[in-house]
Amino acid sequence: MPRDTQQIIQAAFIRLLNQKPLDRITVRDIVSECNVSRNTFYYYYQDIYALLEQVLLDETEQALQVDFTDSNWPEGVIASAHFALQNRRAVYHIFQSDGRRFLEKYLNRVVGEVLDRYIRHQAAGLTPDEKDVRLVSMFYRKALIGMMMDWMAHGMKEDPEQIIKRLGQLLDGNIRRILIASVENKNS
Repeated sequence: MPRDTQQIIQAAFIRLLNQKPLDRITVRDIVSECNVSRNTFYYYYQDIYALLEQVLLDETEQALQVDFTDSNWPEGVIASAHFALQNRRAVYHIFQSDGRRFLEKYLNRVVGEVLDRYIRHQAAGLTPDEKDVRLVSMFYRKALIGMMMDWMAHGMKEDPEQIIKRLGQLLDGNIRRILIASVENKNS
């Protein structure tokens, strides 16, 4: 029962986030939307930001359960970002608020995991320096997240799936080449 109550509160919160900015959502709005008492809300969450953090943590866990081929990082990013793509307005409202740090944490974890899997797949059969593997992963993660944050800052007008797919086409093979260079530099 408690998990059901939390899910009801979270669903109401997401509905409200799709309607108005985070900074304009009150506990009263949430409890009214899901027909629970304020005490029930505060039993589970310290405040709205604790609720936001839990929503994004739950979405992160769900996103990381997505099964994608390790050979296709754009597919993995798109599949893992399902929540963000289905709730673009809510994500924009989070981005424009003090809750932005939780959104950045969500993106870092999801994109980082997808890229780590992909890079490990690309490193198969090679023995690159582990520092280089981490450096490449961090570079691509920061680049992708930076592009996502820029996309949000500019109103989320372009289709993110098309951008990610095109970027995947343009960068195809680069990570493998970098890892090969790492092996060659290590051996010379």
